[in-house]
Parts: sequence; C-alpha cells; structure tokens
Amino acid sequence: MTASLREPGAILLLSCYELGHQPLGLAWPRAFLERAGFAPTTIDLAVETLDETKVRRARLVAIAVPMHTALRLGVRAAERIRRINSTCRIVCHGLYAELNAEHLLGRCADVVLGAESEATLVALAERLDARAEPAPRPGPKLERLWFPVPRRDGLPALTRYASLLRDGRRIPAGYVEASRGCLHTCLHCPIPPVYGGRFFAVPRDVVLEDVRRLVADGAGHITFGDPDFLNGPGHASKLVRALHAEFPALTYDFTAKIEHIVRHREVFPEFAATGCAFVVSAVESLSEVVLARLEKGHTRADVQVALDVLRRAGIALRPSFVPFTPWATIGDYLELLDWVASEEMVDQVDPIQFAIRLLIPPGSLLVSRPGVRPFLGGLDRAGFTYRWVHPDPRMDALQRDVSAIAEHAARSSEDPAVTLARIRTLAYARAGRAEAAGAFRNPPPERPIPARLTEPWFC
Repeated sequence: MTASLREPGAILLLSCYELGHQPLGLAWPRAFLERAGFAPTTIDLAVETLDETKVRRARLVAIAVPMHTALRLGVRAAERIRRINSTCRIVCHGLYAELNAEHLLGRCADVVLGAESEATLVALAERLDARAEPAPRPGPKLERLWFPVPRRDGLPALTRYASLLRDGRRIPAGYVEASRGCLHTCLHCPIPPVYGGRFFAVPRDVVLEDVRRLVADGAGHITFGDPDFLNGPGHASKLVRALHAEFPALTYDFTAKIEHIVRHREVFPEFAATGCAFVVSAVESLSEVVLARLEKGHTRADVQVALDVLRRAGIALRPSFVPFTPWATIGDYLELLDWVASEEMVDQVDPIQFAIRLLIPPGSLLVSRPGVRPFLGGLDRAGFTYRWVHPDPRMDALQRDVSAIAEHAARSSEDPAVTLARIRTLAYARAGRAEAAGAFRNPPPERPIPARLTEPWFC
C-alpha cells in the first residue's frame, strides 16, 4: 500500500530564488499544510543543495515560482527531481506558474497553481492522500485566505540571506508580506494578469507575530515584500506603529508606486519616525512615451515630486528601472543616467538597474496592446518570454554591454560611482555624443552611503 501523504517528508516544498530573502514560498505553504495535518520538509536551492534523500521520499513536490528567475531555476530543478523520483507528483505554484501553465504542464509539472494557492495546495494534498486524481490546472481561486503565521523553523538562518548594510554594519534582514496582489494594472507587471486589480491584506496580528519570530531569530531590519505597501495605507500605518512600539530599534523598507508616494505624502514623516530606511519604487523610465506605453500611472514630474517627498522625510528612494524597452531612445537612456548623476543618487541605484530589459511573459497585458506588436517576435518557450527587437540596433547592443559591466561590478564589489561613470562613457560613445564637461563628478570614496540590502536584483 502506498504510504500516507501525511507522513513526515511525503511532501517536499522547494524554493529556488526569492530576491535573496528567506523564502515565504516555503514558510507559508508549510504553515497551511501543517495546519491541515501534513508534515512537509523544505529545501531552498538558493542556499542549499538538492537533498536526493528528501526527493526520493517525497510523493508530492511543490516548487515555488513567484518570479521569472525562480521559474527558470525551478524548471531545471523539476527535471532533476523527475530523474531522481519518477513517481512523485510535481506542482509549480506562484505568479509565473500561472502565466506559463501551458508550457509547464506535461513537461515538468503535473499540476499548476496560481496566486493565493496555499489553500488549493492543501486541497490537492488531501485529494492525493485520499487516492483521488487532482485536476492538472485547478481554476484560479482569488479568495481571501485564513492566514496562519508562516512557519520558518528549520529554514536556513537569516545570516545566509540578504542583509541590510548601514553605517558599515551588516544587519540580518527578515522578509514578510502585509498584503498580496495589487490594485493597479501596469502593463509590464506579472501581477495584473493574475490578480486583475485585486489585493488582499494579511491580518495585522499575523504579520506582527511573524516579525516577532524573525526578530527572535536575529533580524534587525524587515523588508515588506508587498507589491505595493500603500495599496492599503491605513493597514500599513497601523502596522508600522505597532512594530515601532514593540521594537523601537527595528528598521524596515517597503515598495510603493510613485503615484502612491505623491498621493500619500503626509504619511512619510511618520514612516521615517518609525524606522523606514528606504522605499523601493518602480520608476521604470523618465520618458513620457515609455511611461504611457507601460500605463505606469505616473509622469516624470511625479517622480521628481516623490523624490522630494522622501527627501524631506529623510527616507532614501531606491528606484528600479526598465531602461530598455522598444520605445526608449538612446537619448532617453542618456537622460536617465544624467538624472541619476545630477540628483546625486548614484548610491541609491544598483548598477544592474541600468541594464534591465523589458520582459514580456506569456499572459502579459502588454501583448494585448497594439503599441508593442510591431516589435514583438515569437514566444521563446524555453525562456518564458516573448522575443522583441529594438528598432535601433544600438540599444540592443548597449543593453548587452551594460549588463556585462553591471555583472562584473557586482562580482568585484566595484564602487557604484565608478560603474555609473563607465556606463555613461559607453552610452555616450554609442550615441556618438561627447559627455558634457563636469556633468558627472565622482563622489569621494569616503562618502556616507545610504542604507541598502546586499541583494541587488529586483526581478
């Protein structure tokens, strides 16, 4: 007789990459499954090796694929798992699982689950335990979940993940979510085609208890991994007040849209007073054309206002960019570099941000817009993205060369000011323009550096 799925190790939860953080893609499914009486084991391939003994014991393997990098790594892991254990069921779950379901099913996954999938994963485990056949692609269930506190015991220590660098100190960082989904529908984002403009708040007591456990494990900083912390500004404000009252020395960061920073500017002094070290925001571009094509919901002027709001509050803005899109010109690129230099933000932008190329996954809302069709090629199924070619060949060549510069800089821990100077010199040469004298001055090496995380990748 086949062993029960409720036996220890019969379910294996696998994570491949969560932006350098201790993965909620393990901690939350594990909590849901344990509440239902299962005893899953976990592996985080970002910091651990694939334990073949655990793989052979498993009857169900659930691989978290919340992002593109995780998906690519997860597919390779699934192929290896299939070779080790040919009879186990493999589930891929998360945003990018749903977007790429047609490619995953029948190739490396038996079942694909999308957003808010933990309850569906539990139902799947119960069906398998009862010897019933599950549907390979259960319909999406965007419904409010009854959240348990994530189960992190047994996961690799926080010291193996991204830390906060501040005043020369390395501070272990925890990673939590106060909400899921997003109210907004930026065309290039993977969240809107899955959530359709909906978001769900995680109960404040659940988040607070998760933070308490992370602090007990050594965290001195918390990253709120919500797609947009200010989708629910009241929820966010009450949460950080409670955190600060209990842990006055704890710092935190979060992600918010430019338009939310502008709209809710009055709350940022309180965020600063309660320990907010920086805010990540998807600026993406300073080009009005590009911003309109992506339906970002903000303008270049809004970016400047948001920057001023945060500066007055004493909070650093850490912008993310997508400088290489079909509509961006080489002039736009130079303008972006010069803006970062002139605003003295060189230490607030990870150099890899100057190399990001627009990713158009299957299911992307961009595909439905006529503005992208002249540039769109076929679907690269192995790469999980549509191919596109820039109308100016210099831009595609520049993107490849800037990527090489940024990756070398990350490996060598090069001063970001040096890296930016190298990228500007290259970009101006490709544009056939001379750099303006005095337009960029290297800041002194001994300058104070704003707080940042050790993980520079935002996608």
